[in-house]
Amino acid sequence: MTYCVAIALEQGLLFASDSRTNAGVDHVSSFCKMSIFEQSGQGAIVLLNSGNLATTQQVVSRLRKHEMIHDKALTAMDSLFSVAELVGETLRAVISHTKGETVGQSDVDFSATFLVGGQVRGEQARLFLVYPQGNFIESTVDTPFFQIGESKYGKPILDRVIRPEIAMSEAVKCMLVSFDSTIKSNLSVGLPIDLALVKQNELKIAQRFRIDIDDQYFRDLRQGWGQGLRKVFNELPVPDWLALDTADLTQPGA
Repeated sequence: MTYCVAIALEQGLLFASDSRTNAGVDHVSSFCKMSIFEQSGQGAIVLLNSGNLATTQQVVSRLRKHEMIHDKALTAMDSLFSVAELVGETLRAVISHTKGETVGQSDVDFSATFLVGGQVRGEQARLFLVYPQGNFIESTVDTPFFQIGESKYGKPILDRVIRPEIAMSEAVKCMLVSFDSTIKSNLSVGLPIDLALVKQNELKIAQRFRIDIDDQYFRDLRQGWGQGLRKVFNELPVPDWLALDTADLTQPGA
């Protein structure tokens, strides 16, 4: 399984993806699910992917081949909308082609989903979610983050904390808590976690980092978050009605 998150802030964009693939208990391995297209001063684009690994690898390969054939980097396209459109068209073509070559294997799921974000010269940083059918949506002020893959466990903290105006440092911390919650509840998502930051108007990858099992900050964050949750939980009052029922049960003859 996969878990990927991308966040659109006033200060820029954040991207994170796990690196675990799972085709059964005997086939667990690691693959980077983040692809970067960058030309300093011209733009930076990040792709995160979930779904069929063969499909996603072929899409990224075709996009890089498209750059060579047309002698034009993705970052040189006129807008991120055009980039998302190209990713959608490529994804749809790959899935259609693969299905055509595997007639009779109807139980195989070739679908994949992409998060596409970054900034090219002439516009603000933008973020898109591209569906297997090739269509896509863009993030807004009301929906400043997208998730793909195993999203349900890490969504509550994002819903509570993420706003476009918060600092990048706070968003990174929230994103990592989201990953901790997901890893804690789903064994098919795991370390390492790949992160990338695109700061508004810098037109390059501001930072790229990998968190593995030996990362002390992530270990401290996981421990602190777990302890903090238990502390807050223990401080919550018991419902009045439950306290009364409990008292009634302890009375003689109850």
